[in-house]
Amino acid sequence: MKILIVEDEAAMAAGLKFNFEQEGYEVLVAGDGPNGLKLFQDAKPPVDLVILDLMLPGMSGYETCTAIRGLDKLVPVLVLSAKTLSEDKMHAFDCGTDQYITKPFALPELLNRVKNLMERHRTIQTAARGVNETPSAGDEFHFGNVHINFRTYEVRVGERTHNLTTLEMQLLKYFVEHPGVVLPRHKILEEVWDDTTDVTTRTIDNFVLRLRKILEPDSARPQYILSVRGTGYRFVTGEETSTP
Repeated sequence: MKILIVEDEAAMAAGLKFNFEQEGYEVLVAGDGPNGLKLFQDAKPPVDLVILDLMLPGMSGYETCTAIRGLDKLVPVLVLSAKTLSEDKMHAFDCGTDQYITKPFALPELLNRVKNLMERHRTIQTAARGVNETPSAGDEFHFGNVHINFRTYEVRVGERTHNLTTLEMQLLKYFVEHPGVVLPRHKILEEVWDDTTDVTTRTIDNFVLRLRKILEPDSARPQYILSVRGTGYRFVTGEETSTP
């Protein structure tokens, strides 16, 4: 499995490279955004995970992540940054980041996050290779004019198709798996994000806003992902037979 590290601090990059190679990964290192993007584009076989700093010369981590997402919607991207403000984290998630860890960090936690993201990515790749096979009942879900394909991370609303990031699809799948149930924000955070992930319940609200813009006929008046004041959210399709 191949990891790309984009980090301009040489000592940090060298330490990360050493530790990941000890874990058995092949590691590529770039000291700036443009070179990181080039390594990502040229890698054969392709990169399986990207570890990305945000404060980079030549091209910010945000710009680099956006460019990578333009090439690959599914490759895991883990931001490793000294930026701790909520606005910085949300901007990173908006650019397509899967997870966000602030510096300084605990190495065992980073290694565990990478392992989990790699395993998830292998599952996604396996699903993608089977897109031409007959899907099982759990691979797709329909409601209204919305068609969700959990294998390809695509959502079709009417005639328009949207490609979701890993976290967007995980959150949507969590809603689909709990129809009609009031889901508290803290529970969503525990179930969809790692409980140690450096995010807050505000992150959930921002992701819900993005899903509403895709799914809802009018995102200002949602009819599928409903807010439950002071608690969290409830997903309905109009086909529920009972209420909580």
